[in-house]
Amino acid sequence: MKFLDQARVYVRSGDGGAGCVSFRREKFIEFGGPDGGDGGRGGDVVAECVEGLNTLIDYRYQQHFKAKTGGHGMGKNRAGGRGADAVLKAPVGTQIFEEDEETGIADLTEVGQRVVICKGGNGGFGNAHFTTSTNRAPRRANPGQPGEERTIVLRLKLIADAGLIGLPNAGKSTFLATVSAAKPKIADYPFTTLHPGLGVVRSDDREFVLADIPGLIEGAHEGHGLGDRFLGHIERCRALLHLIDATGEHAGKDYKIVRGELAAYGAGLSEKPEIVALSKIDAVDADHLKKQRERLKRAVSSAGPESGRQTGPMLISSASGAGVKEALRALYETIEAQKTLERAPEEARPWSP
Repeated sequence: MKFLDQARVYVRSGDGGAGCVSFRREKFIEFGGPDGGDGGRGGDVVAECVEGLNTLIDYRYQQHFKAKTGGHGMGKNRAGGRGADAVLKAPVGTQIFEEDEETGIADLTEVGQRVVICKGGNGGFGNAHFTTSTNRAPRRANPGQPGEERTIVLRLKLIADAGLIGLPNAGKSTFLATVSAAKPKIADYPFTTLHPGLGVVRSDDREFVLADIPGLIEGAHEGHGLGDRFLGHIERCRALLHLIDATGEHAGKDYKIVRGELAAYGAGLSEKPEIVALSKIDAVDADHLKKQRERLKRAVSSAGPESGRQTGPMLISSASGAGVKEALRALYETIEAQKTLERAPEEARPWSP
């Protein structure tokens, strides 16, 4: 299944059914009077959060959704039936925006959550509704009200506890494949990962969800490389694991490049708790590793006050397993600390300038 995290969809709710003009006609009943029924309400357009989906690929093949029109009223005071709803099924983490892609409509974060996007039109009144003491045989009925229509944008932001960030070829996919059952594509060239991936990580009988996004390069916020469009998938993460390639030229510069892109993107990513780690330590000698660690340590310590809480640098190797358990434990502890902070009342949270 291909991964699609954004889709533009046209939706329209159903029109209301028309009311009926009818009179009772039976043998031996000379003045039966009006008995035209009301029209039924048009169907709504509803977005529903469901299990079993992790992409918006279905909306690549169908971009128009229309609810059914309400049934028309009939004689013998029979009201028209309600039109069937058009249901848009979406995975957990889907956000719905207006056509301008800025005005939010809904955020689907829980399975079973339903949001009405367009309401169906009301059904028209039949002539029986207009009967009065002075007008005993009205000959008019209302048409149904038209439904609503709009173009919406669906945007998927994966819900994960922690996220992997770093430059291309920093070892993110290898790390995810090592610590979870996920099977991302792994190769020795940049941008092997073309779309985000999720894996369930088990550490000391405890589990959490880890997200891997394509690597960032300098100028990603300007569209260089794959750009920063996938950074939205780690907006909901409670912690970040920042991997720096120990075989690179300068670990400190690599760290600052990614931090700069996080700050340029905004959305609070640069303020999230971050665990910094040197990866691929099995591929370098001890002297080079020491230099890289010192460079990275200076870069981390020189990060501005707007940066989030940082831990590290740690040393890990996905190939040999060195430092992997320690990194997972640090991630889990950071996630739990963030959960506790989120549950704490506003007045009990630590103040920050």
